[in-house]
Amino acid sequence: MKLYSYWRSSTAYRLRIALNLKQVTYDIIPVHLVKEGGEQFSPWFTELNPQQRVPVLDTGENSLIQSMAILEWLEETHSVPSLLPSDPVARAQVRAMMQLIGCEIHPLNNIRVLQYLSKNLHVEEEAKRAWYQHWIVDGFTALETLLKQHAGQYCWQDQLTFADVTLIPQVYNAKRFQVDLKAFPNITKIYDDCIQLPAFKQASPESQPDAV
Repeated sequence: MKLYSYWRSSTAYRLRIALNLKQVTYDIIPVHLVKEGGEQFSPWFTELNPQQRVPVLDTGENSLIQSMAILEWLEETHSVPSLLPSDPVARAQVRAMMQLIGCEIHPLNNIRVLQYLSKNLHVEEEAKRAWYQHWIVDGFTALETLLKQHAGQYCWQDQLTFADVTLIPQVYNAKRFQVDLKAFPNITKIYDDCIQLPAFKQASPESQPDAV
């Protein structure tokens, strides 16, 4: 398999973690999102993904887009180890945490949104950082409450799930943008535990071939 990825993309980071946890072999094809206006806008990549975003997973038979959809495909085609609980209600609760991050927090702080704030609306860097931090804190406040109900060592008891796969890249970004995480002890503990695991270490931005 080939994963079209950018080292700092949190959506690509999610997939790297999941692929590693499921021990799926893949090659990284770097797509630089900033250099020369962004390689994602080039004709060759637009042909792969009309949305002009990473990640794209080339399975050898199909090219898949949208990280959340690809994660579900991975679970359906590589079921061991499972990244969802066996109970249907528990699966829904894990997906809720996963989507809280992937659908509520991340889209508001995506690079295309931040670039639009700067280039089109002429938002100053300080105001842009305040925007970023606001949506992180807003989402993490809700997630921390859910974790008080459901977490063990990881987001869902002691089982690694899609919730952890989506959380760790978001915490990485929060730290990068200097978000104060003192109010989120469960999130911080899960992050600290997960980044010690080989699958997460190998997926980390700094471990990628295109890291600068």
